[in-house]
Amino acid sequence: MILKLLLVIAVIGIIYFIFFKKKSAKKSIEDKEQKANDMIECCVCGIYCEIDDAILSNGKYYCSNECVREER
Repeated sequence: MILKLLLVIAVIGIIYFIFFKKKSAKKSIEDKEQKANDMIECCVCGIYCEIDDAILSNGKYYCSNECVREER
């Protein structure tokens, strides 16, 4: 009797992980893709660039190393 109960619980757990965990993984991938396309303004020249391409220095975003040197 206990073995059957454990088997049913295991099957329910496997079904949960197969169907519901994949959906949350896909959702987190979509969130990362959306954040990758977010644009930020360079604090020196005002050009917008993607956050992944921007340089973060002293709490400010820069579009290139030239703008970082110019700020100093």
